[in-house]
Amino acid sequence: MKTTKTKKIKLLKGEKILYFLIILLLVTFPILTVFTKAVLSETNIEVEQLKAQISDQEGINESLNMQIDELASLDKIQEVAMEQGLSYNNTNIKNINE
Repeated sequence: MKTTKTKKIKLLKGEKILYFLIILLLVTFPILTVFTKAVLSETNIEVEQLKAQISDQEGINESLNMQIDELASLDKIQEVAMEQGLSYNNTNIKNINE
């Protein structure tokens, strides 16, 4: 009858640390990948919301600029002047050339 003795392999401290680090990386890498993609997705959503707000504000600004142009037109100025009792005298207007 043969007796077989099994030898127990002892790991060195450096090997234990190395195995621990490999396992830690294998566990944390997928978690970090998912976390990073979630943050990136959230940031992209915020960017799209800001683009929509910018587009809305540009429309408002364009509308206001059109109102400014209407109010600054010569016809509107003459209308307001007439309402205030002023008269339009073309000889009193001086042109300034740049």
